[in-house]
Amino acid sequence: MDIFAQQLINGLVLGSIYALVALGYTMVYGVLGLINFAHGEVVMIGAMVAFSAITLFMGLFPDTPGWILFLVGVLCAVPVCMLVSFSIERLAYRPLRNAPRLAPLISAIGVSIILQTLAMIIWGRNYLIFPATLPTDPIVLHTFAPNLENDYERIVSITPVQLLIVAVSAVLMFGLTYTVNKTRLGKAMRATSENPQLAGLMGINANSVIAATFVIGAALAGVAGVMVAANYSVAHFYMGFLPGLKAFTAAVLGGIGNIYGAMLGGLLLGIVESLGAGYLGQLTGGFLGSHYQDIFAFAVLILVLTLRPSGLLGERVSDRA
Repeated sequence: MDIFAQQLINGLVLGSIYALVALGYTMVYGVLGLINFAHGEVVMIGAMVAFSAITLFMGLFPDTPGWILFLVGVLCAVPVCMLVSFSIERLAYRPLRNAPRLAPLISAIGVSIILQTLAMIIWGRNYLIFPATLPTDPIVLHTFAPNLENDYERIVSITPVQLLIVAVSAVLMFGLTYTVNKTRLGKAMRATSENPQLAGLMGINANSVIAATFVIGAALAGVAGVMVAANYSVAHFYMGFLPGLKAFTAAVLGGIGNIYGAMLGGLLLGIVESLGAGYLGQLTGGFLGSHYQDIFAFAVLILVLTLRPSGLLGERVSDRA
């Protein structure tokens, strides 16, 4: 029971990150019908920029409290990610908007490789130790009494960073939901998603709406990147690739083009992956360990594409797949 509870908490934390990144994928697809495979690199850039900002700020002001350093990292990372994503849309995707569907896909892969290479040139190829700006002492949620098989006390806990990840993700997801459903920008996004030409006749600037979609998704990815680096205490130029693929899997699982589906898919994928990592060794008799947990994300992707290609909550833009 203690393993299940701990892995459930870990899955909720991991799923919150996947959900934030998946929202960027699903928003762009919902409005533009494009899979932005460079989105994972935006997550990486957020972590790298936050690392540089926090390191610089610590050198200039060594007595600054940790939570202020973390906030500085986020406030520096988010605008840079938004600028990078806006530039990607303007330079790489907009000229190919009316091109065959394969052209933007190849362009997205090329942009992803370019961003990885630029990050490697700027920050190097070695793993960087992300500064520990927040408390690391775990918060004990429940203590399991010893049993006959194990004479040690077993504890289910969560760290302050993990608690912050869940709280911030919930706030951002609520804010995005409100923006899409209640604001003029959200109405313009939904109108552009339904029919860009008709929305243009109604006075909606499709280019501005699409750019805003990229920028909002990049802001969420930037926050996710900082939280990933803070949670694992490491940053690397290649760190956005695998979380980006898993977030895309989460978007497909929930129903690509549906923001609620992205949230649900991210949380479910994180929980499935964490529970699989916790019980994989037992299920395979020790043949596979927890380091094989990545297979669950892609096994879920294959299963969903086979049984329900539209995802759990359907597909809002199936005619533009």
